[in-house]
Amino acid sequence: MQNIVSMKWTLARMYEPDLVIADCRFWLGKPDAGKAAYDEDHIPGAVYLDLERDLSAPVGEHGGRHPLPEADALAASLSKAGIGNGTRVVAYDDQGGAMASRLWWLLKYMGHEEVYVMDEGYSAWKKKGYPVSEEQKIIVPASFAARPRPEMVADVERVREIVSGGGALLVDSREAPRYRGEVEPIDRVAGHIPGAVNRFWSEGRRADGTWKSPEEQRERFADLPRDRDIVVYCGSGVTATPNVLALREAGFDRVKLYAGSWSDWICDPSNPIAVGDEE
Repeated sequence: MQNIVSMKWTLARMYEPDLVIADCRFWLGKPDAGKAAYDEDHIPGAVYLDLERDLSAPVGEHGGRHPLPEADALAASLSKAGIGNGTRVVAYDDQGGAMASRLWWLLKYMGHEEVYVMDEGYSAWKKKGYPVSEEQKIIVPASFAARPRPEMVADVERVREIVSGGGALLVDSREAPRYRGEVEPIDRVAGHIPGAVNRFWSEGRRADGTWKSPEEQRERFADLPRDRDIVVYCGSGVTATPNVLALREAGFDRVKLYAGSWSDWICDPSNPIAVGDEE
């Protein structure tokens, strides 16, 4: 099934009544910058969905820095944004697809299939001379009934089972120095979950910022098993989602998200930590 759509595809359909374009721009450490950028200009008719207010639950003792929102709360945010069960959704950002992929994954998790990530992002849209607007349309709330798919998620207990007994593969989506534990700019402990292999999420795109083709993604993941579950994580469950999308593009169908990710794993000091490269 198609997951990535081009800017031209979006341009041609932007005024179709069953399509909602979602602006997901968000800068980590600058929680108000995404909404401010949206207020300045956006794709005409787009609605804004905030990573921390709409697409995450409040931070607690466990669950990581961007916990999954409760199904009812997420359904309410989607309904308020005009997204119903019959709506097609195109998500975009300016973060290489990371924030848009979070919405893509959440909608898939909620049982909604017709959701896409727009290739390249908002800066490329503006550079092409495509229309932008500062006007915010009046949103007619929709009815979104959640149908969560728990099989798409791996919790910390499942990850502990994998670490102790195998049976699935862990994929760490962070940059290699963070994976190896050489640096840790965000979380209080450095390293990775033992046994995890490293596939930096941004390598799912080409040098020009476009997403790699399904064939290129298959080559990127050629050494990963197709007959086992693959559990993907990152720092907080956000930049893992473009890797989940890329794995789907490559034809992997046993892919789960460890939603709490590294920031959840290190909450329990009894969880083992590895540094360096895996053998």
